[in-house]
This record gives sequence, C-alpha cells and structure tokens, in this order.
Amino acid sequence: MEIAAVIPAYNEEERIAEVAKVAIQHNLITETIVVSDGSTDNTALIANRCGAEVLELSENIGKGGAMQLGIEETEAEIILFLDADLIGLKEKHLDKLLKPLINNKVKMTVGVFGEGRFTTDLAHKIAPFLSGQRGIRREILQQISNLDLTKFGVEVALTRYANEAGIKTKQVRLEDLTHVMKEEKLGFWQGLIARLKMYWEMLKGVRWS
Repeated sequence: MEIAAVIPAYNEEERIAEVAKVAIQHNLITETIVVSDGSTDNTALIANRCGAEVLELSENIGKGGAMQLGIEETEAEIILFLDADLIGLKEKHLDKLLKPLINNKVKMTVGVFGEGRFTTDLAHKIAPFLSGQRGIRREILQQISNLDLTKFGVEVALTRYANEAGIKTKQVRLEDLTHVMKEEKLGFWQGLIARLKMYWEMLKGVRWS
C-alpha cells in the first residue's frame, strides 16, 4: 500500500526539517511531498536536502491549494497531511494516524494534541476539526471538488464533507505534540486577530450534526 505524506509549508525553514525527516524515515510512508507555498526563505532548499520531493510555488496560493497540488503529485492510496510547524513529531504519532486507515477501520483520521502545551491543547479541545494532522483515503479526496477554493479553510471543508457524507472518522490523541501558535509567528496582536478570524470562519463553515 502506497502512503504519501503531504506537507504544505510557508516560510518554515526553522521547522520543516524536523517534520519532513520523521515522515521520510517512517517505514509505512512511501513518499514525502513538501509543497513550499510561495516561501521567501529556505524552506524548499532545506526540505530538498532532507530528501523530500519538493514542489516550489512561485507565489502563495493558500493551504488548500498547496494541499491539492500535493494530492495531484501522488497516486498513493492514503494521504497523510502534516503541518510544517509541528514541534515534537515522532513516528508514534504517524502510526496513530495511519494504522486505522491501513486496517480499513475508518476513512479519515484526525490528530488532536494532548499533553503538549496548554495553549495548543486547549485550541484542539475547543476545535479539534481544525487540526491539520489527518490521514485520508484517496477515494474520499477525489469526491471533494475545488479543495483549493474552500472558503472556510481546508480542514473545515474536509470535516464538513465527512459529516455530511457519513464518512467514518476517528480522532486520535497525539501526546507531547504541539505547534507554533499564530501569536508566536505574527506577534501577539496580529496573531490574535488572525486566530479570531479563523474561529469566526469556522463557526460559519461548520454544520453541526
């Protein structure tokens, strides 16, 4: 069974190696694709040196578009999406995301942070469906049109589709894993504004069942 890790990344030169190397070295993953989404730093160069296949985009098209290009680059039966800013990623985390799919128990897995940092744990507790760590069977992705144009964010679009189509999904707890917060990347106030906007779009975009 072919499994591809797709890692959308924008200006993540400080963290991309840590994430890419874990995926590349994992014995279940057959290819690792880093989509550098218009990065202006050394994200693409570092990912390439790690041994990942790199798609380097000349301009930023957004996370959904970057993920779509990653999907189109592979014919793998299972796609594992990982954020490029993860801290503490281990092979055990990828096992948790992949094994329910390999065993054909579910069609999608969603990773939820636990025992990492209070702020990121809380964010996932409030909105687990916003997690960028998820494994999906290819046939599900092929049923979703215009993933690159999703208005409310790609994670919300995937969750919403799974809910509406009755696709069996499993949340898996990813202990000791966290990521860089928007407030850390952008500064407190700009990051807070970005976070509030994200939550507002989430509330508009998710249909609760």
